[in-house]
Amino acid sequence: MLNKAMLIGNLGADPETRFTQDGTCVCNLRLATTEKFKNRAGEQQEKTEWHRVVLWGRLGEIANQYLKKGARVYIEGKIETRKWQDRDGNDKYTTEIRANEMKMLGGGAQGGGSGGGFSDDSSGGKSFPSKGGGGSQKQDPFADSPDFGDVPVDDDIPF
Repeated sequence: MLNKAMLIGNLGADPETRFTQDGTCVCNLRLATTEKFKNRAGEQQEKTEWHRVVLWGRLGEIANQYLKKGARVYIEGKIETRKWQDRDGNDKYTTEIRANEMKMLGGGAQGGGSGGGFSDDSSGGKSFPSKGGGGSQKQDPFADSPDFGDVPVDDDIPF
């Protein structure tokens, strides 16, 4: 089975951070991903999806420290649905991305440049890759990729 989500988007608000009773950081992000396309009439269209993202532990602390509204970020994680109860005792469900990797990208509130990447592996160890770092760190497939945010999407693909 596979449960993996990969998103590149912009924060719609500053991170919301709180701590559990044992001191573990929980950081919540609202992430917008926007798809640009042409409709059948050839008019440029735009569709934005909003995603709830949760970062735990050190990864959440880093997000809280460095991310601001408008920042562009790459998030990798898994989709989870939580059940909770509102004040009236009614069952509610929230679907969110539980992030285990984050990369701060250029653009948005952070300005230019390609930011640093951070990951939180499930074994409890933390990996904080950066440009020029070596060793056992994961290679980031987006590290040197350009920002294609303003390139028009062409609908002339034959398939």
